Amino acid sequence: MKGFKPKNDLIDQNLHNDIKLYYCAYDGCEPNKSWGAGMIDHYKLFFVIKGQGYFEINNTVYTIKAGSGFVIPPNVVVSYRPTETNGWNYFWIAFNGINAENYLTRANISKNQPLFTTLYPENFLASFAKLFQSENNSKATDLISLSAFYNLLSILIDECQTSTKIPSNLKPKDLYLNQAIEFIHTNYSRAIQIEDIAHHVNVDRKYLYQIFKEKINLSPKQYLIDFRIKRAKELIKTSNLSVQQISNSVGYIDPFLFSKIFKKKTGYSPTEYKKIYYL
Repeated sequence: MKGFKPKNDLIDQNLHNDIKLYYCAYDGCEPNKSWGAGMIDHYKLFFVIKGQGYFEINNTVYTIKAGSGFVIPPNVVVSYRPTETNGWNYFWIAFNGINAENYLTRANISKNQPLFTTLYPENFLASFAKLFQSENNSKATDLISLSAFYNLLSILIDECQTSTKIPSNLKPKDLYLNQAIEFIHTNYSRAIQIEDIAHHVNVDRKYLYQIFKEKINLSPKQYLIDFRIKRAKELIKTSNLSVQQISNSVGYIDPFLFSKIFKKKTGYSPTEYKKIYYL
């Protein structure tokens, strides 16, 4: 394990108790090596970069894969371990503070929903790297480490998706469909591709296509386009955004491509649609 303790002693804790960093580390476990069951009196955030394992909380066992993570809340019995055949490697950081729970709530993370995934793990890893680099600056370690941690929290809020536990009475195909649709509804404003959806659901792209066609008679691509155009129509009706701004807002970098698809779906260009709506 490689880690260090940020220098909180440089901060007047009577004045600054918004967030307190305890310890951060890069660690790994061999197969069959576990922690718990037990509890801690602070928060502990894990982000897995290699391998996979299991996290148990509230009598629910979650599978944790590379590119995802989990948060241990204070005073709750938990355990975690790698899979029986593979170890795992992860970054973790222990913290607390009067607003720790508030920040995590903004990221939709709680003891009932402790998991998260990210589309851009490199951003998450960059924040951890900055935390470690702050150790090399003895005069401003406290400020640099806090800055890196606040940036990490902002990524949790802005970029990461929480993993909601779906009722177990659903069939696997229904689970995959629900997860894919939820991902689309949450990320349509990004330039996501079908590969991103399949990766999130953890199924092959061809299999995802079969599920969509079987369940709703649309391909994943058709569903994504339809949802983006539906959202674009709402923005045209309820805002004064330009075509370029609406295009960006629904995940199209190229406004000309957006206009072409919009007209194909509605029979009107975005500008024509707006004129008709306001007649």
